Amino acid sequence: MTVQELIQQLKTGNLPRLVLLMGTEQILLDQALTALKQVIPPDQQTMNLAAYDMRQTEVGVALDDATSPPFFGDWREVIITDPYFLTGENSKTNLNQDLDGLTTYFQHPVDSTLMVIVAAYEKLDARKNVVKALKKAALVVDVAPLDARAAQQAVKRALAKQQIDVAPAALEAFAQRTGGDYTAMMHELPKLKLYAGGGTSLDVAAIDQLVPKQLTDRVFDLVDAVVRKQPDRALKLYRDLLLQKEEPIALNALMVGQFRLLLQVKILAAKGYSQGNIQQTLKVHPFRIKKALQESRPVPLTTLARAYKGLVETETAMKTGRVDKALAFELFVLQYTSNQPITVGQ
Repeated sequence: MTVQELIQQLKTGNLPRLVLLMGTEQILLDQALTALKQVIPPDQQTMNLAAYDMRQTEVGVALDDATSPPFFGDWREVIITDPYFLTGENSKTNLNQDLDGLTTYFQHPVDSTLMVIVAAYEKLDARKNVVKALKKAALVVDVAPLDARAAQQAVKRALAKQQIDVAPAALEAFAQRTGGDYTAMMHELPKLKLYAGGGTSLDVAAIDQLVPKQLTDRVFDLVDAVVRKQPDRALKLYRDLLLQKEEPIALNALMVGQFRLLLQVKILAAKGYSQGNIQQTLKVHPFRIKKALQESRPVPLTTLARAYKGLVETETAMKTGRVDKALAFELFVLQYTSNQPITVGQ
């Protein structure tokens, strides 16, 4: 079930006894939780609505609450967050988590209680009896990250409700600026609605003005300049980031990560992996995989490997103090783009 389908079901008064929110898309989690909390009238929430973090509270406390009758109301709601014991995680904790009691509750939920399990994970451990009982009894709501296409369509629908027209190129630019992340898109959406509220269409120029580039996106521009061996552009981008108080070592580490991704994508694509299979293998956001495929396709594997190795050596030189941190990356860029041996810090 989607979040929107859950919201519609709650409006009909058809309330489930047990809900599992499964996935890591924060904006969808927030929307679902907001709708679920509204089941309890505001004047009753103090006594009949409670949330329990399983990193800090024993599940038995939540079960005691869930099995208690509502206090001057029709419903009691118990929200369980971060139920790590439903995953494969081996967590060392002093808490005594009564999983047998929780399993029994899943099998026989209390009629007057709405229990919400917030599982902000990619997956649960399906081998565990408690997970089997949960999935069998719960209304499962999908809050997994949307792929780039679905995120764009959701944004387009949200704008259409405000009678705001967005050009396809502008929608693509918006996705690029936010890394294809639906939560990031929704956080930026109020600015777009305010700008276009007077009937102005959203074009690429508007997106450029309204939506700042994320750090990872600016670093990818830097990667692009290095890959294309454009030293002037690369150094300008790098110096701009330094002026914005970004740390040289942190920037270099991001560059190492981006070139590692380019190498991995290049290797997997050469083995015949599709974009979807690469994403599943690397567990990276689909939009980043798409950009990495586009960036790495025309570049020889040996060239990418040379850049990656050079950046790793540059990072070592920075951390050991063999070279000034701010100048180390500039030396790497000049040596790499001119095809000279990379000797940063040597």
